[in-house]
Amino acid sequence: MSLTLTGLTPLLSVWDMPEAIAFYCGKLGFEIVDNSPEIEAAEGRYFHWAWLRRGGAELMLNTAYDANERPPSREAADWIAHDKVGLYIGANPDEAYAELTGKGLQIDPPKVAPYGMKQLNLKDPNGYWICFQAPA
Repeated sequence: MSLTLTGLTPLLSVWDMPEAIAFYCGKLGFEIVDNSPEIEAAEGRYFHWAWLRRGGAELMLNTAYDANERPPSREAADWIAHDKVGLYIGANPDEAYAELTGKGLQIDPPKVAPYGMKQLNLKDPNGYWICFQAPA
């Protein structure tokens, strides 16, 4: 018997959960599948963890700090590595561009990469790269 993989769901660390939910659900169209209980903290009312899905794409978000422990500002050293993390999502880049710009995102149009993939690249509020791509 061999191991069967049924999916892959990355977990991203986020500074501000309401901001991340507004981006991933409000702009990118993901829906919340599940989340931890809401809490009230100095940062406001929110939950620490969420599992999101849109079509076959899934991801989880988790706050980087526990309630009442978040520093007053984002420390660059803590977030610089996010620039090295990318989520590549299979989708029509032209359709993604039309949908996202229609929701107010200011992004560059899709381009064809040297290896033959048409790609729409953008960053989320935490500095993670997101690429909607399909063969050119």
